[in-house]
Amino acid sequence: MEDQLKRWLKQLKLNESTVSMFLGALVVIVVGILIYNYFTSVDQGTPEILEPAEETVQLVEEDGKFVPSNLPTKHTVAAGEHLWSIAERYFESGYNWVDIARENKLARPDMVTVGQELTIPRAAVIRPPSEAQVAEPLAPAANTISGTSYTVVKGDNLWSIAVRAYQDGYKWPEIAKANSETVTNPNLIEVGMVLKLPR
Repeated sequence: MEDQLKRWLKQLKLNESTVSMFLGALVVIVVGILIYNYFTSVDQGTPEILEPAEETVQLVEEDGKFVPSNLPTKHTVAAGEHLWSIAERYFESGYNWVDIARENKLARPDMVTVGQELTIPRAAVIRPPSEAQVAEPLAPAANTISGTSYTVVKGDNLWSIAVRAYQDGYKWPEIAKANSETVTNPNLIEVGMVLKLPR
């Protein structure tokens, strides 16, 4: 037995380069398999989430406000959802996320977890003001400036003067430009200074 072991070891020593080549090939094969598995799993990506078919929200009028007819209800948070998207689904307005947060007493409305069950309350749809409402001209104030010049009083600034003269505070640069010889710094106007108001 001892002789046989010696012969085997002697044979192994003689074929050392063959053994090294065999082990190197084995390492290359194992690494190749690992790399292949890694890249095939990356290519698959995340499984596609099938979204439920869009349901149209039926609104009913209650006390002069529009309310979705299918509320209140329960909703289980899915991957990728947040309060804004959930509100858009049930109210057709993301602005109603505040109603969902209030109803569920969420301390951190920005953190909802997958599987969390939320109560969707019956609430009026919140719509942002329309452009027509935002662009309504300011009603003329009692202290409107109508002339082509104005004497600065305490508390004035170019913005407030532009609001009173043009009903538009964003026109203050026009006043600054028309008075560039006296107004070197638009942030600093002095009491008693007479300003030209271009018309």
